[in-house]
Amino acid sequence: MGLRRGEVLGVALVVDLDERVIRVGNQLQRIGGELYQDTTKTGKIRPVPLPLICLAALRWHRFRLAGAPAPSSLVFTTRTGRPIEPRNLNRSFSRLTASAGLRPIRLHDARHGCATLLTAAGVAPRVLMEILGHSQISMPMDVYTHVAQDTQREAISHMDRLLKRRPDQA
Repeated sequence: MGLRRGEVLGVALVVDLDERVIRVGNQLQRIGGELYQDTTKTGKIRPVPLPLICLAALRWHRFRLAGAPAPSSLVFTTRTGRPIEPRNLNRSFSRLTASAGLRPIRLHDARHGCATLLTAAGVAPRVLMEILGHSQISMPMDVYTHVAQDTQREAISHMDRLLKRRPDQA
């Protein structure tokens, strides 16, 4: 869904599954040896719609947490209910991609992948900016313009097909 690593780790359990939205307002980071929770990079809370594919997993996760030893306000925790170390999330992501037979990519590349897919699907730059939590529209425009150009090229290729003369119309 295009979240930054710290935002994923800082997602609170107050996810509104009925409305299919998470409100991203916190991040969890390790700085100077300390693990701390803070506001997001922009300092604003942004609603991010949940894809249907996430609902069942989050409902199951919420059910499992009901019996957790140390309840946490975070969605993603260790088995003992403690916050996940940011580097451990990277390691887990690397193991998951390897077991899926994918080439090695960074966790942050999944954020770019989300933005690329949304751009290719024709999502407006302003909406993309809000989903990703960018403070300026120039950021997604600068980074993902190549996708829009590829999409435009594909759209124009339909003109060739539509305007191509058929031998029986000559």
